[in-house]
Order: sequence, then C-alpha cells, then structure tokens
Amino acid sequence: MKVKIDTKEKFHVITIEEPILAANMTEDFKEILLSFQNSATKNIVINCKNISEMDEQVANALVSIQQSFYDKNSSLVISNLQLQVESFLDRKELLELMNVTPNESEAGDIVQMEEIERELDF
Repeated sequence: MKVKIDTKEKFHVITIEEPILAANMTEDFKEILLSFQNSATKNIVINCKNISEMDEQVANALVSIQQSFYDKNSSLVISNLQLQVESFLDRKELLELMNVTPNESEAGDIVQMEEIERELDF
C-alpha cells in the first residue's frame, strides 16, 4: 500500500496514494494507522483525495481503528472523501460513525479542538 506521510505539529497527515482500498489491503491499512498510536504525535488525519473506491471490510476496519484512537486519547479524522466513497459509506451506515471533514484544513482544526478538550477534561 502506497501512502505519503506529512508530519505537522499536532498530527500526521496520511495521504493514501491508491485509487482503491480493497479488502486484501485491510491488514496493511490497520498496521500503518495503528503504528502511530505509540508515537509522540498520536493524532492522524487521513487524506482520501485519491480514493475512488473502498471495500466494506476496509471501511469497517476504519471505524474500529478510529474508536481505538479515541480510546487512547488521540484523534483520527478523515478528510477529502470523494463523493462516490462518501455515498458508499452512507449507504452502509458507516459515515455517521466516522469523523469526516471536507478538507485537510478543517481536519486539522478538529484535531486541535479535540486536543484542547482532552486537556480541559483532565
């Protein structure tokens, strides 16, 4: 699986360089994302601008991974979903379970707000 990783101050942006996220990519996808839970910068923004198709198995894994991040007091935000992928996730009733923003800038804002909320909760 080809990805590009850009590290910001509070989060990593992972841009998936594949047009299709197929079921056989699920384990690689999980491994890449979960590896960041042990890093100093634990928050992730997934840029999906290149993805035109996503298998249901990958989508379900993404929901599970996102919950894992929140359970460990970190954020995972999805940005730049293509319309056909967004529609697919909505039909599968997964979109409402995901933290999705229209663009990377708004995803970064969400991460910042969630960081502040976590600091205020402790």
